[in-house]
Amino acid sequence: MSTITVAAVQTSPVFGHVEANLAQALALVPAGCDLAVLPELFATGYQFRDRDEVASFAEDLAPGAARGPVLGALAGHAARTGTTLVAGLVERDGARLFNSAVLVRPDGSHGTYRKAHLFLDEKLLFDAGDLPFPVFAACGTTVGLMICFDWVFPESARSLALGGAKVIAHPCNLVLPWCQEAMVTRCLENAVHAVTANRVGSERRTGSKLVFSGGSQVVAPRGERLARLPATGTGAAVARIDPGAPGTQLTARNDVLADRRPELYRG
Repeated sequence: MSTITVAAVQTSPVFGHVEANLAQALALVPAGCDLAVLPELFATGYQFRDRDEVASFAEDLAPGAARGPVLGALAGHAARTGTTLVAGLVERDGARLFNSAVLVRPDGSHGTYRKAHLFLDEKLLFDAGDLPFPVFAACGTTVGLMICFDWVFPESARSLALGGAKVIAHPCNLVLPWCQEAMVTRCLENAVHAVTANRVGSERRTGSKLVFSGGSQVVAPRGERLARLPATGTGAAVARIDPGAPGTQLTARNDVLADRRPELYRG
């Protein structure tokens, strides 16, 4: 498998300024990048007041549906640049509203993931994801999707690894302090690369102020951080990776996936 260039794009959106947020984020995607991951809800902002406000930004992601402004902008950028994009947005499916991520290829095709593990007030605003953790063929490799708080559940990354993912694309709006460190372990225990794209800045549209922690990063299967951004400021953490290396063989006699003993595990 050939090497590819990946980027975790770190943005600072202003709530509700979709057009400006899209322009800012896409301008940060490095030229010549094979795969770029943008944050969760990167074009709308995060702290919605109620479900009606969520619905006002929602897009139908079903195949054949008219593209909304976010999916349309992502597809246009992918087509112009040849970069596969992963990004978070609000999805509408009938009366249901999902905190979703899309993988958009340069040929215009896209795949969708709906966030399984909702964080804090998201439980009041979104419906819980009802689709399995997906793995998509893209950029000459296999890319699995998870969103933000999915990191705290080891089953999320493990499901993607068992599904054949070599790279985990991880759009985030992180406010808790532990994820960036935990993703080192997720990569080590699953022999995958991970591209975690977080935002910076803050929002106070409801009772509590949220401060986002930045630290977007690319982590290798043995836990090395190949690129990382600071807690403030926008930009892109860029790394050249070989998605097939080093593989799941940890020692001459140990394989992190083949040595599993599921018959002994609970849950």
